[in-house]
Amino acid sequence: MKNLAERIDIPTPTSAEIVPLKIPATAKPQPKPRWNLPLQSVFRRAVPAALGLVLTLVIWQIAALNSKGFPTPLATWQAALTLFADPFYSAGPNDQGIGWNVLASLQRVATGFGLAALVGIPAGFLLGRFAFLANMLNPIISLLRPVSPLAWLPIGLLLFQRAEPASTWTIFICSIWPMILNTAEGVTRIPQDYLNVARVLKLSEWTVMRKILFPAVLPYVLTGVRLSIGIAWLVIVAAEMLTGGVGIGFWIWNEWNNLNVENIIIAIIVIGVVGLLLEQGLMLLAKRFSYQNR
Repeated sequence: MKNLAERIDIPTPTSAEIVPLKIPATAKPQPKPRWNLPLQSVFRRAVPAALGLVLTLVIWQIAALNSKGFPTPLATWQAALTLFADPFYSAGPNDQGIGWNVLASLQRVATGFGLAALVGIPAGFLLGRFAFLANMLNPIISLLRPVSPLAWLPIGLLLFQRAEPASTWTIFICSIWPMILNTAEGVTRIPQDYLNVARVLKLSEWTVMRKILFPAVLPYVLTGVRLSIGIAWLVIVAAEMLTGGVGIGFWIWNEWNNLNVENIIIAIIVIGVVGLLLEQGLMLLAKRFSYQNR
């Protein structure tokens, strides 16, 4: 039988006639410049934020045009330029610039919040460590935690007979609960093996707290601190409206009595900015001490 190629008269190519198939080379993608990556990230964040700001200003302008006495964004901006030209003036105990009022509020928040941290964080450790204390105090905490902040203000006025400690007391009692609950939750989530090893090694309770509990619970503690600072800054404005004196809350109420609505809107923005800075600062602190970043 003849070869199949010979039967159908197909010439068999020699090695010299074989031509390799040329595949066109594809161009390699050029890497993007490194400086362009941060620029794109900033652009993706800035554009939505700018659109949200423009939308807010449009809604604000429409509300001002359809409401009597409500200031426009331009009128508020002009009032802000006048207000921040001298934010730290002082013309008497009840006539001070917005800067002094914000600092007075921050001082009250720092005092009440600091006392709440000194009491709440150790209390959270004890509740999470000892089941008897948790069973004894959890019903009381569950009962008192939902109480409105302003409901505690008359109790403070009755106890201290003065407005200044009463506002600090209100901040203390309202900001202590997140620190207690988050710290206790963190202690209860520690693996039991860690505590068993500590028991085998016969470590003291102080050593267990310092070497095992505190490093593991620190992220929970910082979460409770972040929640508490927001509550403290929220409460101080309402407390100062009722107690008077120097403070951003009293300053807002005073501007309302003078019908300076532009200044009230400015104060609302200032309160939001200060609260945002406090929360972001604590979030950066929490990331700094997070075990995921180590």
